[in-house]
Amino acid sequence: MFRLNRSTGIIDNILSTPVKNAVSILRRDMDKILMSHDQEENEIVLQVRKEAEDLQKNIAETYEIVISDTQIIISASDDLGFIYGMLRISKDYLGVKPFWFWMDQKMEQTDYVEIPAAILKSPVYKVRFRGWFFNDEVLMLKWAYNKENRAGWRMCFEALLRCGGNMTIPGTDKISRANRKMAADMGLWITHHHAEPLGAEMFIRAYPDLEPNYFEHADLFQKLWEDAVIEQKDYNVVWNLCFRGQGDAPFWSCDTTGQFDTPEKQGKMISDLIRTQKEIVKKYVKNPVFCTNLYGEIMELYREGYVDIDEDVIKVRADNGFGKMVTRRRDDHCVRISSMPEKNAGAQGIYYHVSFYDLQAANHITMLPNSVSFVNRELDDVLENDGNAFWVINCSNVRPHAYYLDAVSKKWGGREIDDKIQSEEFTGDYFQNQQQIARCFEDYPKSMIPYGPNEDDHCGEQFYTENIRIMAHQLLAGKDLVPSEPQNHQKEKQGADALIWIAGNKSLTDQIRTVCGICHRGLLKLEEYYIKNEEQLNNSKNSEQKQLFGTTLFLQTEIHYFCAKGVVRFGEAYEAYLNKDFETAFVLFGRSAECFDYVRKQMIRSEYGVWKDFYLNDCFADVEHTAYMVKKVMGYIRELGDNVRHDQWYHEFCCAKEDRGVYLLLVTDNHMTDWELFEVMKNKIKTNKRGLSNE
Repeated sequence: MFRLNRSTGIIDNILSTPVKNAVSILRRDMDKILMSHDQEENEIVLQVRKEAEDLQKNIAETYEIVISDTQIIISASDDLGFIYGMLRISKDYLGVKPFWFWMDQKMEQTDYVEIPAAILKSPVYKVRFRGWFFNDEVLMLKWAYNKENRAGWRMCFEALLRCGGNMTIPGTDKISRANRKMAADMGLWITHHHAEPLGAEMFIRAYPDLEPNYFEHADLFQKLWEDAVIEQKDYNVVWNLCFRGQGDAPFWSCDTTGQFDTPEKQGKMISDLIRTQKEIVKKYVKNPVFCTNLYGEIMELYREGYVDIDEDVIKVRADNGFGKMVTRRRDDHCVRISSMPEKNAGAQGIYYHVSFYDLQAANHITMLPNSVSFVNRELDDVLENDGNAFWVINCSNVRPHAYYLDAVSKKWGGREIDDKIQSEEFTGDYFQNQQQIARCFEDYPKSMIPYGPNEDDHCGEQFYTENIRIMAHQLLAGKDLVPSEPQNHQKEKQGADALIWIAGNKSLTDQIRTVCGICHRGLLKLEEYYIKNEEQLNNSKNSEQKQLFGTTLFLQTEIHYFCAKGVVRFGEAYEAYLNKDFETAFVLFGRSAECFDYVRKQMIRSEYGVWKDFYLNDCFADVEHTAYMVKKVMGYIRELGDNVRHDQWYHEFCCAKEDRGVYLLLVTDNHMTDWELFEVMKNKIKTNKRGLSNE
């Protein structure tokens, strides 16, 4: 037996920064868990594999661990091999899980750990380059733990390494460039956003007074690309070759020359610039690795034969943001062309989302609304179709998505996964094998509200918040229709363009009924799931487990249930408004705002310890702003229903019956805010003419 204890030394002659960082991680884990110092010292030795072995086989990133009674020898030929070897010691013998930080794992302390003699080999991964894209990372920006020394980012990269990842896009735009060195220092390969060629600065930021047109400023574009290559040439990089517009949109959408009015011209431009970028990289980097993202409109051009890509470039295809390997929806354009890799088409990979931001229906602060079994099938097909060169997973801010990130890491490690397996293993790692909690995770995707006919058409939280804000804006901007006499003199007003994707090019009334109806039809099932999880929370005896469940899965359940309920209440309020029942409409809009306010309060309550201010910058779903917009609608309804002096509803609901008709003193209090008046009225208006409960 090798006795691992606090006195165990780690002999590191490798000297590289990534290996030294991994040594510090292992030492930290040992200090957290091991309590005793043995008088008889032993050691963990890092040993470079012999050159002869390296020539016999491809052993990049692999390791061998030989355990005897006095030594643990970790042999590897590169930094990642040593890193993975040390993290395996941490996981297998100290019990530190991949998401230990993100899931509040409680470390069980012990005097020492006895490890039997053995020879351990590294696993064989199904995917060559595998990593996370920290995209839409807005929660990271104001999170207190991450503000001072960016410790949160270090936890991000550590979790990725523990999951067997070797590559990252370490943020978006300026954040990515700021994080490159840290990610590289931890041993990770760097790659780039699909709208940032070679990871270069955006043209419009570098030259804000110039039009971002390549033909007018080719030299400036190429200078930005060359500067980016020089900056990163000493890192391990998968160089992203691409050319999109400055707002993550087609480049021709901001072109001022009119030269790209056909798919042929658009495709040729992209093909030529990709080759130009390759040549720039080759000036500075020996044996570079290239990729290009067939994303959105570029996928369509490629499938139609307008984009020509060299064989040595990894072709990266993307899912639609909901886990299905088809092209994404943009506005109301949704052709769902297959983006699945194709057999015998050279090196291929995927850009896959467990988090997405589409301003329509996606998930950002809640988990992917589709099942692990569904994800498993899609990724099986990816591997079957030779998509094994490159996987980058959009992980956004990690904590809300740990469950699915854990599942995907098992998949790139060669495992078959499904909802039952993943729920049991994940709760085994972080919830002390509580089977009831496992069932809660397993039932999550079954409870999500469907918004369309496809198997992946399930609502993330953006469905509730984005669409409510759009509908509220239309009302406030006077783009709705209030029935008035005579009806035949009235002209129907157009609905919102931003709702065409879900509700068609119809009147706002029809659009609101469609969106709110979707939530109404799915609310009962979601409510049953919420009640089940609430019972699980209330019945939990372990305070730490209760806190973890309450601030992860149960918080996400609350976000879905109360936001969906807020949409339903909005629809009910709108119907009362159409019927000129302004008092009931005012109260029901208030009930809608209450739902979003409640969600915001629950998000704040989940911010304990290291999670202080984690949801402070919830600027995508922005449930607080959603409540604010609904409250603005309440104010509009009050103007329609109350009188010009704002004292009619005051007299009706705040005054005693015998005082309502007395106007010797017009009012006896300061004028009430909308919300103060709502707090009174909601207890007076129990039901309206349609029998709607005020609950």
